[in-house]
Amino acid sequence: MKEKYKNSKWQEVINWAQKRSLFMLHYCTGCGAIELPPTMTSRYDMSRFGIGPAATPRQADILIITGYLSTKTLRRVIYTYEQMQDPKYVLGFGSCTINGGMYWDSYNTVKQLDKYLPVDLYIAGCMPRPEAILEGFLELKNKIEVGDADGYKRYKTDYEYYKSNQENVLGEVKRRQ
Repeated sequence: MKEKYKNSKWQEVINWAQKRSLFMLHYCTGCGAIELPPTMTSRYDMSRFGIGPAATPRQADILIITGYLSTKTLRRVIYTYEQMQDPKYVLGFGSCTINGGMYWDSYNTVKQLDKYLPVDLYIAGCMPRPEAILEGFLELKNKIEVGDADGYKRYKTDYEYYKSNQENVLGEVKRRQ
């Protein structure tokens, strides 16, 4: 139904509405789990921006990957992403998701998350402060409103690229429907 309204006033209204209430599922690994919870407390209060935690992938709009990913963990993240409903957004959190961070030379660490999943926004830092996290959320909301957060569409159109990268690291990846 959305394709019917693409590039129209209706799509602008849909984008505006989607950015108003976002639920995130955070996949916290390593030290990434330390900086995210303070953004949920009263001092930073991310809920004032319409962002809150989700209990399951089916309820989430944003998948936040914080910290490093081992190849074994990557498989679980892919399964989680594929369970989420469209539109869905991926936020890479910290240096580890960008270039492997302090684990850059490890054989078992995923170096570039965007080779395996379409990342809509990275928040750089080791670890990013709560202020940077909130700024990243606001940037993602702006990208959603103008229609630039289209990773879920790229995942569909470039599926063979992502799949081949996933299989190079993991071997066969069984898809869950």
